[in-house]
Amino acid sequence: MDYLRVACTLLAVSCIAPAHAQSADDAVALVRKAKGYLKSQGVEKACKDFADVAAGFQKGELYVSVLDMREAGHLKFVCNPKNARMNGKDVIELKDSDGKPFNKEIAELSKTKGQGWVNYRWVNPVSGNMEAKTSYFEAQDGLVLLAGIYKK
Repeated sequence: MDYLRVACTLLAVSCIAPAHAQSADDAVALVRKAKGYLKSQGVEKACKDFADVAAGFQKGELYVSVLDMREAGHLKFVCNPKNARMNGKDVIELKDSDGKPFNKEIAELSKTKGQGWVNYRWVNPVSGNMEAKTSYFEAQDGLVLLAGIYKK
């Protein structure tokens, strides 16, 4: 009987325990998974699935966004699963809460290196708080796939 009580307690605790914090490796793996998916399925289907939690491209505060840098001097959201109002908007001049033009850095590194990390401050969609964030990105055919983690 005591074993049953302990097992039930452990099960209950595991259900209410906070979700595993996402790591840099998780962000890289998600971008690479999304990159392959976008290549095989096309932008329209990929963006639809990136916005669907059940499709496996969102894990808590970790999600994939796609930006378009094919037009010189611009960086436009193709799909942002956490804020669809941003889709179609040019964010090259967007700055974080500290005034850092992080999207310019993403665009430049995407063009010159094809991938990288950028640090900035952004609102965590899970907590609603402004937090330090680092995002991993890779370029593919003029698009940039991006996933970021919040630093705790």
